Amino acid sequence: MPDEREKAYWFPAKRYGWGWGPPTAWQGWAVVAVFVGLLAAGAAVLLPERRGGPFAAYSGLLCALLVAVCWIKGEPPQWRWGDTDRDD
Repeated sequence: MPDEREKAYWFPAKRYGWGWGPPTAWQGWAVVAVFVGLLAAGAAVLLPERRGGPFAAYSGLLCALLVAVCWIKGEPPQWRWGDTDRDD
């Protein structure tokens, strides 16, 4: 039976590797939608004038904020090698 903390995760851990997979809760999808919307808005404002430096900084900040939300609301990150419960 899953514990209460497990139900609260917006972003599950990836099965292979380190990090998080696609969201499993509507709140996670909302975070991703806001991220994509802000990234698109930044591209529309900053890139037509060919200001690559400010757009790169803006994108880096958005990515850092997304990782912070995943860290807080996702499963604890660790390196995973898939399903280790199987006896092959």
